[in-house]
Amino acid sequence: MKPPTIGVLSFLAGVRREGFLAFIGSVWREHGDVFQVRIGRKTMLFAMHPDAVAHVSVDNRDNYAKLETYDAVRDYLIGEGLVASNGELWRRQRKLMAPFFTPKSITTYAAVMIRDAETLGERWEGLATEGGEVEIAEEMTLVTASIILQAMFSTQTVEAVRQMKEAVETMVAYANRRMVGFVPPLWVPTPFNQRYKRVRKLVYDTISGLIAERRATPEADWPDDLLSRLMNARDEETGEPMTELLLRDESITIFFAGHETTARTLTFTWYALAANPLVADRLHEELDRVLGGRTPTLDDLHHLPYTLQVVKEVLRMYPAAPFYVRDAIGPDRLGEFEVPAGTAVMLSPFYTHRHPDFWEDPERFDPDRWTPEAEKARHRHAYHPFAAGQRICIGNNFSLLESHIVLAVLAQRFAPRLRDGYVARLENEGVLALKDGLPMVIERRRAEPQAKTA
Repeated sequence: MKPPTIGVLSFLAGVRREGFLAFIGSVWREHGDVFQVRIGRKTMLFAMHPDAVAHVSVDNRDNYAKLETYDAVRDYLIGEGLVASNGELWRRQRKLMAPFFTPKSITTYAAVMIRDAETLGERWEGLATEGGEVEIAEEMTLVTASIILQAMFSTQTVEAVRQMKEAVETMVAYANRRMVGFVPPLWVPTPFNQRYKRVRKLVYDTISGLIAERRATPEADWPDDLLSRLMNARDEETGEPMTELLLRDESITIFFAGHETTARTLTFTWYALAANPLVADRLHEELDRVLGGRTPTLDDLHHLPYTLQVVKEVLRMYPAAPFYVRDAIGPDRLGEFEVPAGTAVMLSPFYTHRHPDFWEDPERFDPDRWTPEAEKARHRHAYHPFAAGQRICIGNNFSLLESHIVLAVLAQRFAPRLRDGYVARLENEGVLALKDGLPMVIERRRAEPQAKTA
């Protein structure tokens, strides 16, 4: 049996009228959890039910890979980095890198996260005095870029952060344009192509230079950062290290995945707190009671469970990747529906996280969904902001720790305010975005410290 099918003309008209994100939601509500769109010879099958997430990501995972759909990401952004690689290469690289991203390993970088959050807090003190609007998305992108550059390369100059951030953002935009529309071949000297080639050279040269500089230094003097760990990693069977090309590709992947998605999460956190004052009050009460105005430590995080619940609820309602794709290698079935080989199966954290069969009042922002009891009772795959199964994002622990720390540091001191009349309009740019940005006024909190030894 074939799923309900949306013709290409109806699809294009709907996207033009409502935007991709909203239109897919409209089709889901009309046609149910499985439907497909045919564009030329390509079929995109959308699957919203948690059982479909489990089937594609876990139960029949060997039949799904990142193939043609990821060509633009592979060719123009991250090469053979973990996000886009497949097969034996992916398994080898995942095995090599997994020890660096365990919950215990990533605590090495907590001090960097705390320090950079405090630095941003100093900047926000000045912004609070000035009283003008700032673009919160830009603020969060700068702090997460700084953190990942320090964690990856022990590099943290303001100029290096801005250069790499802007260069990688240009590469991301180029890869996205390649995925969704016509772009002339790279050899055609259009301004867009020329800019892409310039920033790609800058990124490649910067990373290659850092690797060469590291190799020219006695190993005993290497900093304990992710680059050193990647360079020291050895295949258990062959004893071989990563090639220079893979070191470069994995470095780009970590920088891209390590700052862009977390920046989106933190941006939506400030929006959610401003839009839900009772949640903000409860968050502030926990921060005041546990921290009493002091800088949090890693140990303090264990005593800030509601702060983490806020982050998890943001990831439910505003997952940085609202859709992700797995290409069917061979024919399959999702429930009663056929999945021919070559179908691009689109899984959607954004809509699975809003499925009314699994989430009561799903449009309500409610951090109490994340008590241990509530989590235990829920379908395991009703929540997949970092994907699921063996291809779950390797940096999920890093991102959660970073979000927990940055929120704890800043929210006890500041309560950014939305512009009067601001209405959030969500859109899909490959990552979830706010159509008009998030202009906010940085305001200090006037809470009385309630110091308590944690």
